[in-house]
Amino acid sequence: MEDTHEGPASATDYIVHHLTNLDTEHALHTELANPFWNLHWDSIFYSVILGIIFVGSFFAAARKATAGLPGGWQNFVELIVEFVDTQVKDSFHGSSKLIAPLALTIFCWIFLMNFMDLVPVDLLPALGLMVGIEYMKVVPTTDLNITFGMSITVFLLMIFYSIKIKGASGFAKELLLHPFGKWMIPFNFLLKLVEEFAKPVSLALRLFGNLYAGELIFILIALFTLSAGVNSLGENLSSVGTITAFIIQVILGLAWAIFHILIITLQAFIFMMLTIVYLSMAHEEH
Repeated sequence: MEDTHEGPASATDYIVHHLTNLDTEHALHTELANPFWNLHWDSIFYSVILGIIFVGSFFAAARKATAGLPGGWQNFVELIVEFVDTQVKDSFHGSSKLIAPLALTIFCWIFLMNFMDLVPVDLLPALGLMVGIEYMKVVPTTDLNITFGMSITVFLLMIFYSIKIKGASGFAKELLLHPFGKWMIPFNFLLKLVEEFAKPVSLALRLFGNLYAGELIFILIALFTLSAGVNSLGENLSSVGTITAFIIQVILGLAWAIFHILIITLQAFIFMMLTIVYLSMAHEEH
């Protein structure tokens, strides 16, 4: 899909188009002198909408909760809450009223953002084109800004609880004296910095890499569709090759979607569990 809104000129253009965010430059059709303010509006929009859906749906279930036989949605919400609560009790060894709600929010929010990967890749961008939105990435977790935003938040909570539980002096001792004692302070400090900064980096890159790869595979499969993969090459839309390509696209897309359900759930679970473990470590006193 080019600037003329007439569709991609080639398969490469199609892939690049789907992997381009609607940032401030594209939205305003201007170049910014300060790239810091070049926000990814599509990632922000879908993240906020999915967050509202999560909060609203769980709030509705809590408001309508009954002590008797629960309804279908209440039963599902209770199942999710109990599942997350069990993981927190098994992995978190401190005392905090924040960890369980945080873990629940992380799991459900990331799952919903990952779930957008199962929406047909051309559906929402095509609707966006109808209202003049040229670029649109609908999977927030394929944006490094989103994944790093969440992982940095977890990292700041780790620092906060480390200082709160151990005190400033205890936190400083942990940075400087572990694991080799006072005679190796420079090496201890360097080793601790690498260890701590590796946590948010690995959290962000693991989630981003898996979802970005999954989205790219969906885009490659979508190249079999008539508008992107066949028509752009000038073939006859009624040809046997076109019909065959469409059937292959449906089969491959369905197979990958079924497998991808496991991936999007697993990545949300991994991010949640590592968050619990990291915050549990921050609560440990040496």
